[in-house]
Amino acid sequence: MNNKQPIDVEFDREHIWHPYTSMIDPLPVYPAKRTYQNKIELESGEVLIDGMASWWSAVHGYGHPEIIAAIKAQADTMSHVMFGGLTHQPAVELCKLLVELTPAPLNRVFLADGGSVSVEVSIKMAIQYWLSKGKKNKTKIMTAKKGYHGDTFAAMSVCDPVNSMHAMYQGFLPEQVFVDAPSSHFYDTQNTRELEILESAFAAHHDHIAAFIIEPIVQNAGGMNFYHPDYLKALRELCDKYEVLLILDEIATGFGRTGKMFACEHAGIAPDIMCVGKALTGGNMTLAATLTTKEVALGISQGEAKVLMHGPTFMGNPLACAAAVASLKIVKRPETMANIQRVNTALKALTCCASLDHVKDVRVLGAIGVVELDQVVDVAKIQAFFIKQGVWIRPFGKLIYIMPPYTTPDEDITALVDAIYSAIASGHY
Repeated sequence: MNNKQPIDVEFDREHIWHPYTSMIDPLPVYPAKRTYQNKIELESGEVLIDGMASWWSAVHGYGHPEIIAAIKAQADTMSHVMFGGLTHQPAVELCKLLVELTPAPLNRVFLADGGSVSVEVSIKMAIQYWLSKGKKNKTKIMTAKKGYHGDTFAAMSVCDPVNSMHAMYQGFLPEQVFVDAPSSHFYDTQNTRELEILESAFAAHHDHIAAFIIEPIVQNAGGMNFYHPDYLKALRELCDKYEVLLILDEIATGFGRTGKMFACEHAGIAPDIMCVGKALTGGNMTLAATLTTKEVALGISQGEAKVLMHGPTFMGNPLACAAAVASLKIVKRPETMANIQRVNTALKALTCCASLDHVKDVRVLGAIGVVELDQVVDVAKIQAFFIKQGVWIRPFGKLIYIMPPYTTPDEDITALVDAIYSAIASGHY
């Protein structure tokens, strides 16, 4: 491909649908020429410090030589082969790493091709498990408001019922059971009344509930809600007490983003089913996985169908698996967690924004920094400002947040923080 040929932005505007964008009045898009380290170079010449890690996936930055070498070597051997009836070394090695890294009871791995699909699979697992146990009425999923789990239909059905797409797809989406979002903040104490109300929901609905799904510790796209680990501990206990499976969606929080390898480690608990994705390949290929326990896997396999009823065409894609193996080997190294702690320290400079008008809250956890305003941000306006500051940050709703690659130098974090402060202080939002 000739990279010297200018990107046809007009064709893009007229014909290409970008995420959550109107085809009548689309948000501006900026032609990206290349990525490297923690930088995005635009066709127009600007080099931007990436504060988003490509939607939280490029945790090692761009073009990491070990991951690129793994992809190239795999491409020379086998880019893809069907996973039905065949297996291959990258998939086996990846699943060994996933079993090693995730909490101990999780030792059965289903490879998917994206985060939403892994959530769909987790819901299928839960429903099929109870069907195999003869409990055919356990077909609903319980979840907390403010959640986000993906854009496919079952995943949408467990996203926040107000700020998601429930009204638009009413009649098509499965009707699930919602409880209030966790309200006790991560750094505060757990409100016991909140847990009593949670148990009352379990008591009322458990006969029909197959699983409870939640993003552990951080509800991400639903509002960057950092909640208390004791809520997760209580969830684990309630799921056990009322015979409900616990699904943890670690797609955004997994592989170090919250300061632990997996966010559930803050609470010292393990789920029955876990979804992972995003950082799994270091942001180089699309891949996700749904892990479960031996008990759930064998329970499904002893049921009427005898099999888990799912099988994506690109399941276990060798290129993606090779990228993930290389990425997880880097994740395992002590220097990766050291980098996360360093980034966490640098992100605490965001507290400088707390005194600004219209700033409602500033919060930092692991390699996540959030500034919450009291009004919705004008994305087009603030992104144009950020680009002039040499940074790439894409807010949503009332939140200006950054989840930079773990390899981001301290001086670049300072530049990201300064840009956020300047945008708010000067009213460019």
